[in-house]
Amino acid sequence: MMMRSIIQTIVKSYVLAEMEVRKLIHDPTELISRAVQPILWLGIFGEALSKARAIPTGDLTYMQFITPGILTQSVVFVAIFYGLNIIWERDLGLLQKFLVTPAPRLALVLGKMISAGVRGLCQAVIIYLFATLLDIQLVVTIPAILGVIVIIMLGAAFFTGLSMIIASIVKTRERFMGIGQVITLPLFFASNAIYPISIMPPWMQAVALANPLSYMVDGLRNLLVSGSLSGVGQDIFILAASAALISMVSAYMYPKVAA
Repeated sequence: MMMRSIIQTIVKSYVLAEMEVRKLIHDPTELISRAVQPILWLGIFGEALSKARAIPTGDLTYMQFITPGILTQSVVFVAIFYGLNIIWERDLGLLQKFLVTPAPRLALVLGKMISAGVRGLCQAVIIYLFATLLDIQLVVTIPAILGVIVIIMLGAAFFTGLSMIIASIVKTRERFMGIGQVITLPLFFASNAIYPISIMPPWMQAVALANPLSYMVDGLRNLLVSGSLSGVGQDIFILAASAALISMVSAYMYPKVAA
């Protein structure tokens, strides 16, 4: 009985995710607009700091070091504002229709998470192509690509779940946007995305080590730049555990979104 319930949840999650991806295919302008930010970060911020050589990155060039961080930032920014879709669907009356279907609340949450992961993968393709134009040396092997897909999907799932929890609390788009900014920027800067953890003050190192975004960056950096699988398993485990936990919390709070 439990196995049947799990299979039904997976199938319904896939159906909901497919519906969301279909929206993206019909209107890809979101991907184009989302591509501007990582391109600016890499093309301007990354190039400027790489010339300054103010941040120690070991054997890596600064552009190699920052590329996984910018990819992570792009995925997080796509996922963290996914809660806006819930508020928008609620205002249009669509959310109420979802809530009266036999689909489990967890399936509704997982469908959103998978959709955000697909959008994150599209961001990864854009950054791969732009990094090639900038002559940034990245590892492109089957194990690395598969690892990148897993990490992006798990990271997107976690931050999508977080965004849905926020959306269930604040209720309005204006408040959501404000809180989203307050959460995402500190998470980004209190991570190893644009500088090593070793140069941070002790209190900030503690925050970075508790920050799921740091493990996402670390896994992507190992796969894309070092080509090493060392430590990637731990990063994936932490992201998977975080995503599983927050999906349960999101599923519990999801019905309250329609209140």
